[in-house]
Amino acid sequence: MSRARTSDSPAYGAARPILSVLVPFLRDDPAPLVERLDAEAAALAGAVELVVLDDGTGDAGLTAALTRQIGEARLPVRLISLTANEGRSRGRNRLASAARGQTWLFLDSDMQPDRPDFLQAWVALIREDDPAVAFGGFSLLQASTDAQFAVHRALAQRSECLPVEVRRLTPEKYVYTSNLLVRRDVFESEAFDPGFSGWGWEDVEWAMRVSRSCPVLHVDIPATHMGLDTVESLMRKYEQSAGNFARVIDKHPDIIATYPSYRVARKIRSIPGRSVLRGLARAWALQDGLPVASRALALRLYRAALYAEAV
Repeated sequence: MSRARTSDSPAYGAARPILSVLVPFLRDDPAPLVERLDAEAAALAGAVELVVLDDGTGDAGLTAALTRQIGEARLPVRLISLTANEGRSRGRNRLASAARGQTWLFLDSDMQPDRPDFLQAWVALIREDDPAVAFGGFSLLQASTDAQFAVHRALAQRSECLPVEVRRLTPEKYVYTSNLLVRRDVFESEAFDPGFSGWGWEDVEWAMRVSRSCPVLHVDIPATHMGLDTVESLMRKYEQSAGNFARVIDKHPDIIATYPSYRVARKIRSIPGRSVLRGLARAWALQDGLPVASRALALRLYRAALYAEAV
């Protein structure tokens, strides 16, 4: 395990938060998110703390800038800087161990709240309902509209940026650590599985486990996913995620069998020469001049062809 160094804001020591906002990052700069959340400090009166984890970025300049920012923050904030990367699951588990509130909000560093009372809305929900698990949803309202991100935007709008009414139909499926509220006792009984590595599926698998014993609430407290990817970047992430997909199949065969991504992967598995199909889908998705919708379809097919090796 890597060594950790901490830096605290002036308000951190005396705070008695009911909500801990947990933000991991690796190379991304969380400063805009910290600034945005800090704008609610006066209205929160110490009810919310922010714990930020640098999961081994190794950028002395970024660390120095964040340390200065946190030193001037009005929110109770702790920055934890690791000397080496521990990975998405281990990093979030470490954040949880540093949290002092009885409820935690996992929030990705490339998110931006879509409403000015974002943290206040979460605190109100905790005080009124004390949910075991709640997902606030995410959008692309503030995200870049640059053409290089058009395919990712199309994919996200189709499968992730869904209204609360749709998410409630299959609550365990639409759970991401981008904007996820979890009560301490629930997480202490079901933490993130450190056996996942690379990118993808660790949050969905966690929700599958939790949903067997706890209700998963979906609410309308959204934040924008600012970190859209190019097609090339998405492909690299999908390539990393195939092993994680196989782990989900092994742990939750009954639930994953209902997912379209699994059913399509099973069909592709039976096709002779499926590697050719994978190559064609990859080439189509990378063609900038083709319609965005067709490139997004090709990218989904490429992901399914990768997952075909895991089913």
